[in-house]
Amino acid sequence: MLLHIPEVLDPAQVARIRAELDAAAWTDGRETVGVQGAKVKRNLQLPDASPLRLQLGQLVLAALAKNPLYHAAALPLRTLPPRFNRYEGGGEYGYHVDGAVMALSADAQLRSDVSCTLFLSGPDEYDGGELIVNDTYGEHEVKLPAGDLIVYPSSSLHRVTPVTRGARVASFFWVQSLVRDDSRRRLLFELDSSIQRLTQTAADPAAVLQLTGVYHNLLRQWSET
Repeated sequence: MLLHIPEVLDPAQVARIRAELDAAAWTDGRETVGVQGAKVKRNLQLPDASPLRLQLGQLVLAALAKNPLYHAAALPLRTLPPRFNRYEGGGEYGYHVDGAVMALSADAQLRSDVSCTLFLSGPDEYDGGELIVNDTYGEHEVKLPAGDLIVYPSSSLHRVTPVTRGARVASFFWVQSLVRDDSRRRLLFELDSSIQRLTQTAADPAAVLQLTGVYHNLLRQWSET
């Protein structure tokens, strides 16, 4: 499921993070990928060991914790601490698929089910830099306002087109979902969204309760902890 989640960060939060990142020391983004990824990746990244990465990542996670749409879509179980990247001067990332298993800590792993990109540059600040995601429905081009998030299956083939003017700054991270299968996550998200709409329109309470029970019983059946 490819989903645009608006206004995860407000303008003040975006400005604060951008001020910190614009003054930061960046490193070659190829340091965090394997041999295949290094062949097609050309960008800058905040070093993994940077205290700033941890500080800003906590701000992102705190904002996500308050966003019900994100939780309904991703059903997060574990989240890799957010990273930050910068594309400029023709920087790009060719077609690739994200790694299936990532180190969460020295003794814990995370299965990547959901990939997330949080845009920190407005679309008028740079040319190029579109996130292109390929799925069974074709090719999708994503370029969102600063503060908005895109979530999509980590199994998707995707790329970032060359940035020919300005700088594209973003945060990115991966989620291990309670529900491994994307099609099941989509069904649960659609069911949850319908329940919310029915509740807002004062639909028959007994019917809403029944549908809510169906949602939780499906989640109970499909979830992995």
